[in-house]
Amino acid sequence: MAPGGFFGRALIVDVDGAAATGTPFELDEKVLRAYLGGVGLGTWLMHRLAPPKVDPLAPEAPLAFVFSSLVGTPLTTSAKFAVVAKSPLTGLLTDALASSQFAIAGKLTGHDALVIRGKAAQLSVLLIDGDGVRLEPAPELAGLPASAAETQARERFGRGWRTAAIGPAGERQVRYATISHDGRHAGRGGLGAVLGAKNIKAVLVRSATKVAVADQAGVLNAAKDLRKRSFGPATAKYRELGTLANLLAFNAVSTLPTRNFTAATFDGAPKLAAEELHEMRGVARNSCASCSIGCEHIYSRKGGGSQRMEYENVFALGPLCGVSDPDDVFAASARCDELGLDTISAGGTIAWAMECVERGLIDEPWLKFGDGAALLRALDAIGERKPGLGELLAQGSRKAAEQVGHGSIDFAPQVKGLELPGYEPRSLQSMALGLAVNARGADHNRSGAYEADLSGELNRFDGGSAHVAAAIGTEDRAAVMDSMILCKFLRGVFDDPFTEWATLLSLVTGWDLDADELRTAAKRIVRAKRAFNQREGATAADDTLPARMLETPLELASGRTATLTASRLQTMINGYYVARGFDEAGRVSTTDLPDLLLEA
Repeated sequence: MAPGGFFGRALIVDVDGAAATGTPFELDEKVLRAYLGGVGLGTWLMHRLAPPKVDPLAPEAPLAFVFSSLVGTPLTTSAKFAVVAKSPLTGLLTDALASSQFAIAGKLTGHDALVIRGKAAQLSVLLIDGDGVRLEPAPELAGLPASAAETQARERFGRGWRTAAIGPAGERQVRYATISHDGRHAGRGGLGAVLGAKNIKAVLVRSATKVAVADQAGVLNAAKDLRKRSFGPATAKYRELGTLANLLAFNAVSTLPTRNFTAATFDGAPKLAAEELHEMRGVARNSCASCSIGCEHIYSRKGGGSQRMEYENVFALGPLCGVSDPDDVFAASARCDELGLDTISAGGTIAWAMECVERGLIDEPWLKFGDGAALLRALDAIGERKPGLGELLAQGSRKAAEQVGHGSIDFAPQVKGLELPGYEPRSLQSMALGLAVNARGADHNRSGAYEADLSGELNRFDGGSAHVAAAIGTEDRAAVMDSMILCKFLRGVFDDPFTEWATLLSLVTGWDLDADELRTAAKRIVRAKRAFNQREGATAADDTLPARMLETPLELASGRTATLTASRLQTMINGYYVARGFDEAGRVSTTDLPDLLLEA
């Protein structure tokens, strides 16, 4: 019998031409307890089901929608799922989280994960419910934004189905295409391209069963308590202004990446700030499924309509590209949604291209920093994979730089092929380490070490051993939250996170968990991610930052200089390896793998 909150099985869906078949795949309780669900379980599944060195866009490359024991409970922010695969952008493990009713319906098909392999003969949709799986041709959906594809799928198959779909960029296998649902996106690493390579425009799921928790009354009481606490001061800024509240704050402390990381402050920041937009354009506030925080802020757009705006898409399509007109940034964000593009990778790749144009390395004189029309033109070229610039930039900044050459890789804003988020590493040196060593690449959600840098407890300009401990601590906490799965915006709500998370999981599953077991699980998940990347060819040489960050000091508005040397970063990386139990080359010992992956 499966523990509470779980079914104890995944469904392996093999797509072959015009048909699809589903095969149950047993998940032993020791696997569920060791990896918790979500990203952790997805990592274990990739070890078991992804052929070594598989091309991420090959039919045999698996893509997994993974759920957790908390999905479907009344615990706030628990309606989330993970999408896990080998990334076509990085060639390494990637995962992306999203919130929507798709998470609940997907789990209530009766499975803890849905794993898709193979390729359809023509553009199709995949349907999964209690009656099994089936593949339906859907050529009429070709070229549609994900939102339009969702609407048409509901009209065709019925409102009881929940849909995750790709846009035109996913169909064309742009390496940073997203998977979208209910206006939310599993955004990073090109998961939309993986689904597009399988000729699947959308996955539809429909609830078919229920799942019991071990202590129903206990879960209800915990849910009431967590909901009450979620309205407290720890989440106030998300409710009041959303993540865009970070823009002016980061600008003030010289950590807002600008013009492809050549500066850390942006003169146009006030025009894009949440405070200004909320006053002038704010029209609504919204919540993800089963969420009491309500961080989603909706703004009016020039010419009509509205757009959800968050810090990362404004940073990437605004300051990073030198664009300060909010109408241009709103339009660019909307275009990314329509095409199905990760805004961070799109903005980072275009900012790199703008600098290449300035340096005479790319002959597209119209593509200039600060030009909103040029930004939109570039996005269209990427989404359509137009020959020339569009095809080049559809590869992401690392592969594009390898093609352009002339040292352009030194200022390509990426780690392991994934473009950097909106945090300047030279002025946030715990974050610098987190970005360098993270398994997914440059990422702020799997390593939120900027929290330590901005806490005032560390010297954020002078990385050392305390920064190593801070980076590991945030990485471990993220590993558990991403596997449970709970929203990161709840992190400040918990006074004693591992203990409180263990209590929540125990109420749902019936396991007698404690904080130490969860800390061990966090370390196991981090090591398992590392081991997968190691299997796929990653080495210690991949644990670094762009040369620009390590060779060019950053002049701050205060007159101070922020410097991060290669030597300082390497010292922190070496300390990270020791603390994680990796060898000097950053490798997980092969003798640990059978135990790590729970193999007999």
